[in-house]
Amino acid sequence: MYTETQRFTQWWLWLILIGSWITMMYSIATVSPATTISFLISFVVGMLLPVLFWQMKLTTRITADGIYVRFFPFHLNEKFFAWDTITSSSVRTYSPLMEYGGWGIKYSFKGNGLVYNTAGNVGLQLYFKEGDPILIGTQKGEEIKQVLAALGHLNESVK
Repeated sequence: MYTETQRFTQWWLWLILIGSWITMMYSIATVSPATTISFLISFVVGMLLPVLFWQMKLTTRITADGIYVRFFPFHLNEKFFAWDTITSSSVRTYSPLMEYGGWGIKYSFKGNGLVYNTAGNVGLQLYFKEGDPILIGTQKGEEIKQVLAALGHLNESVK
């Protein structure tokens, strides 16, 4: 019924990743007397972080059965949250840094539970009959509100 795929597309994140890699390569090439092996190892390790961020994607699916979330490459399979385990769902604005310490897969020790996000400050908040709440970041909050309303699960208790 609804699918959204998000990636890390912030220019500042890529500036940091590529800038760090360039600085490391420059340092290895000019400051330290690097051997061929150490240079190659540093080069490969330095490339892995940007490649990892390039491959990451958060996919959210909302269906009549429930909500599916997959944060690739950390989840090989989708996480499934059935409607009958959810007590309430809503779309809300949040502070990624203050509530969760940033973006990615994070756990809040302030009682906010787990978050899956890549950018922005809008998310689908889920509360469960058992367990900690989960917030799933979205770039399409209004669309999710419409889907939840159509399914009868927006800001209301689930039976």
